[in-house]
Amino acid sequence: MTDTTEVTELTRRLVAVPTVDADESAAQTIVAALLERAGFTVRSHEHAPGRATLIAEWQTGLDTAPLCLSGHLDTVPLGAAPWTRDPYAGERDGDRLYGRGTSDMKGGVAAMVLAAVRAAAHRPRRAGLRLVLTAAEETGALGARHVAPLLRGGRSGPLLIAEPTANQVVHGHKGALWLTARTSGITAHGSMPHLGDNAAYKLAHAVVRLADFAFPGSGHPVMGRPTLNVSTLAAGLNANSVPDLATATVDVRTVSGQDHAEVRAQLAAQTGPDVSWEPLVDLPPVWTDPDDTWARTVGELVADVAPDTAYTPRTATFFTDAAVLAPALGAPPTLICGPGEPSQAHATDEWCSVRRLEESLTVYERVVARWCGL
Repeated sequence: MTDTTEVTELTRRLVAVPTVDADESAAQTIVAALLERAGFTVRSHEHAPGRATLIAEWQTGLDTAPLCLSGHLDTVPLGAAPWTRDPYAGERDGDRLYGRGTSDMKGGVAAMVLAAVRAAAHRPRRAGLRLVLTAAEETGALGARHVAPLLRGGRSGPLLIAEPTANQVVHGHKGALWLTARTSGITAHGSMPHLGDNAAYKLAHAVVRLADFAFPGSGHPVMGRPTLNVSTLAAGLNANSVPDLATATVDVRTVSGQDHAEVRAQLAAQTGPDVSWEPLVDLPPVWTDPDDTWARTVGELVADVAPDTAYTPRTATFFTDAAVLAPALGAPPTLICGPGEPSQAHATDEWCSVRRLEESLTVYERVVARWCGL
């Protein structure tokens, strides 16, 4: 296995820079310096002050389109529960490296960057590399959305996302369609409700109808069935008035083959004309057939490096930047495979296995070498 001390140290350096829904640019300066020294062309694109997405390219003009590696550098807040470890120290205890972002997903980013840097020491015979290191993934893939127009129309080979999978190969994830359902009425004094039109009642009837709703079809053989969850309800401003506005948020997770415009039409038909719908997040599902040649190759490479990661076609429960990047890149084969523990994403005392970090660096090096012809 490759000498991997560097991947732990780079992960620690990235963890030491707090990027809790902010300041990804500060963390990117660390990896940008490494990539520039290796010969990558590096560009930084801010969608807000301090919130940059980095695009780094190397030898992208060869006959075969470049492999794209991607991960995000933002993290979620620490949460209300106290940590027993310093969340930004990168403290190691045995096989565990602790800190916010170790699993989700600065460890994966560190491994990808080092694999890219090591590849650039060689002359590719086949293809080059593109890295897209994003900001604001946790809040709706805002960084990926910002750079998507810059990527659209260009040539791209497969896309590999380093989200936490414990180095298991994941072939996609459900789509995320978050919606606001809104009903309107007429306000009146609470003692004379007959003079008003109660928006809360309209919304309540709509929510009950959603409880009985089932998407047509049998679902996806691996992703399962799409799901719907009414997440929040709000109506009225005070106890003695008829509410003239009521809102609910609805979280729909779609499967491959579903069209989100059609899903919205189905929900509108189920709830009736009193309800208007507005999207909050609209990210399509991602799926790559396990029989895809590149996907099979990656699965074989992972099985060789990490034989305890039993291979079976699977999907992630979370969404990723692939929902934005894959369409922008022309829908190439897309896989998710990263060293982080899925159970540690957003957790108190988050940790990542050092062994998994080391495995992931070797996996990424071999995936890059195979695609680029090193």
